[in-house]
Amino acid sequence: MSVLRSFRATDLFKFNNINLDIWTETYNNTFYLSYLSRFPDLCCVQEAPSGRMMGYVLGKAEGQNTEWHGHVTALTVAPEYRRLGLAKKMMNLLELVSDEIYKGWFVDLYVRCTNSVAVQMYEKMGYSVYRRVREYYGSLGTGQRHNRDEEDAFDMRKPMSRDVGRRSIRANGRDIFVSAHDVS
Repeated sequence: MSVLRSFRATDLFKFNNINLDIWTETYNNTFYLSYLSRFPDLCCVQEAPSGRMMGYVLGKAEGQNTEWHGHVTALTVAPEYRRLGLAKKMMNLLELVSDEIYKGWFVDLYVRCTNSVAVQMYEKMGYSVYRRVREYYGSLGTGQRHNRDEEDAFDMRKPMSRDVGRRSIRANGRDIFVSAHDVS
């Protein structure tokens, strides 16, 4: 039986089995530590009985007025632990905290348009595409091109209880295109 618990700074020393996956965005230690210090209640890990990390989620609260929301910066599960419902458990916790503690209007996340497995998973969790962000992933502005650079992302959203009118979502989100420079 695995345990869902708060993400600790010491977990940075044992999450390589997760971060080496090609779909996982990785960051420097300062980035992770800033999330853990500012939004500890929106960062958690799923841990196996052996102590091995199975997955994690990093989140934050941001925006203003009706754009105040929870944001999923990273959600990843190690390949050997996928399809066990771990991502859903971690997302449920992040959504609960975003809704009840931070009083967010919605929760959003960005996912590569080509990651159809993740897009379908989020849709099953109640998320929908709000817009397509051109060239969200990659080396924007560096002039270097690699295989996965300058790839589009879907901005996916799920309304929380505060958004009674469901204004944070739209039916035609896949048809709305914006530049990566237009999103913060």
